[in-house]
Amino acid sequence: MQRLFSTFADGSPGGGILLIRLVAGGALIYRGIAAISAEAHTGLPVLQIVGAAAGLLILGGLWTPLAGALAGIVEVWIGLSQPGIHSSTFILATLGISLAMIGPGAWSIDARLYGRKQLLPPEP
Repeated sequence: MQRLFSTFADGSPGGGILLIRLVAGGALIYRGIAAISAEAHTGLPVLQIVGAAAGLLILGGLWTPLAGALAGIVEVWIGLSQPGIHSSTFILATLGISLAMIGPGAWSIDARLYGRKQLLPPEP
């Protein structure tokens, strides 16, 4: 993960990335739950469930490049396969792909697992 991102943004940029992750992850999870609970499966519920799984990963900031790319691909697929789909599908695709390129930020599981560690000398 360190090879993908030189640093994990913190401060105001990290807060902005966290906000994007919360909105995108929450919307993807909501759409997945709505697809499961819908009585008439008009769309592609399997794709929306995969999108919801990617949303869970995005929400926590785990494997963000993979989850963002997966969310982007799934949302574009849903948008192109269903006529008259709402623009929210392409907005979610854009957010997912953007997160895949930007990275998860400092407040994420990725940063805790793969971020730079400061090594302290042993105490005497």
